[in-house]
Amino acid sequence: MKPNIFFTADHHFGHENIIKFSERPFASLEEMNEELIRRWNEKIGPDDTVYHLGDISLGKSDFTKGILDRLNGNIHLIKGNHEGAALTYPKRFASIRDYHELRIDEPENGNGKQKIILFHYAMRTWNGSHRGVWQLYGHSHGTLPDDEAALSFDVGVDCHNFYPVSYAEVKEIMQKKTWTPPFAPRN
Repeated sequence: MKPNIFFTADHHFGHENIIKFSERPFASLEEMNEELIRRWNEKIGPDDTVYHLGDISLGKSDFTKGILDRLNGNIHLIKGNHEGAALTYPKRFASIRDYHELRIDEPENGNGKQKIILFHYAMRTWNGSHRGVWQLYGHSHGTLPDDEAALSFDVGVDCHNFYPVSYAEVKEIMQKKTWTPPFAPRN
């Protein structure tokens, strides 16, 4: 079976104050860490591909290494603004980038591909945004209102019941958007 592709962001493992800041429904830091690991591994298998769009952990290096060793999948890290501990364990990641333009086979598209811009931060416009290219981001913990007319959204855990989202789920969300190509012929 072909490995699945997932997207996520903003776990903030080891960050007790994120429970209060983002109104997360956890009674303690330990409960949050364990539940985030459980939900990750419930969806992601050992051979699946995960694009983490930043802010994995605010814990110390040894703590973060322990967390990363418990997470399933081949993880590609798109760096956020809290990556100090994760970057001390680079061999855990399939790649580490500031920004990535991902191309996924998509038979429903005319060219057979779906291009996705992966960046920690939301952008109002991006490479190919006027051609149907998607943009996925984190950082905002669900505080930015979704723009129904833009092919972008927050894949952070605070927006998706603390689970990663699959490519199929992303595609379903994008198909509900009201985006129209700006240079399409008008009737």
